[in-house]
Amino acid sequence: MAFTAKDVQTLRERTGCGMMDCKKALTEADGNMDKAIELLREKGLAAVAKKSGRIAAEGLVYGVVDADKKVGALIEVNSETDFVAKNQDFVDFVEQCAKTVIAENPADVDALMNVNAFGTSETVAAVLQDKVLTIGENLKIRRFVRMEGDLITYIHGNGRIGVIVKFDTDVAGKDGFADYAKDIAMQIAAANPQFLDKAAVPAETIEKEKEILTAQALNEGKPANIAEKMVMGRINKYYKEVCLVEQEFVKDGDLTIAKYTDKVAKELGGNISIVEFTRFEKGEGLEKRNDNFADEVANMVK
Repeated sequence: MAFTAKDVQTLRERTGCGMMDCKKALTEADGNMDKAIELLREKGLAAVAKKSGRIAAEGLVYGVVDADKKVGALIEVNSETDFVAKNQDFVDFVEQCAKTVIAENPADVDALMNVNAFGTSETVAAVLQDKVLTIGENLKIRRFVRMEGDLITYIHGNGRIGVIVKFDTDVAGKDGFADYAKDIAMQIAAANPQFLDKAAVPAETIEKEKEILTAQALNEGKPANIAEKMVMGRINKYYKEVCLVEQEFVKDGDLTIAKYTDKVAKELGGNISIVEFTRFEKGEGLEKRNDNFADEVANMVK
């Protein structure tokens, strides 16, 4: 009995198992869905499904750079509890995932799940399932980014916030550059810029902002010509809030990040420009568990 890619997808949804495991089970079961589920349960893989519905919004953001290869990765892996996020087995798994991203350059999380985990002959999906079974919580690889070039990563608050920054520079090896790069990464972690510079802000975002600010000014009773000037002033203030290079440097309010960058480049006798950055905050945008210990104990007693 043959089976299709849709059958593999259905089996994945019903069991929470990896694509390759589902494919093997369907092959072994001659395309019979129930038999395939039974086979996966016998192997202990379908036990993962019971945990896959549970909310995973804790976890860890982790960053690593291979200085020799000039490649780096930033990754977020979620767990259900903060307690598990501190478990060394979980931390090692997150590190292994980041190294896999560097080595294999997967296109997305699905592609990452299907490559061999760094240092093993097992897929990341298989290693993840093993961790779910041994750790006893739902774990999810949520997102990652991989960059090449002169990079730095910075992790704040035991994996609560992670940053990776790419620079275009000819002074990367000079004393003082590493301190500057760390300052930039820390700025991103603390000030949470949305864009690199003015040019990176989408035109529609600015238009929307102008609409809101114009309405505010008119509601304040300002004449249209005055409102227009006020809006331009407020747009410049908006750029200073959301654009990294326009922001005030947190360590020295007299300098913007652009001016601080120019100052360091001059001191080191070369050129530095910030090319791109990514900032992950653990669990941002995810539904959080609402644990009530008293209720949990009462339910257990029942």
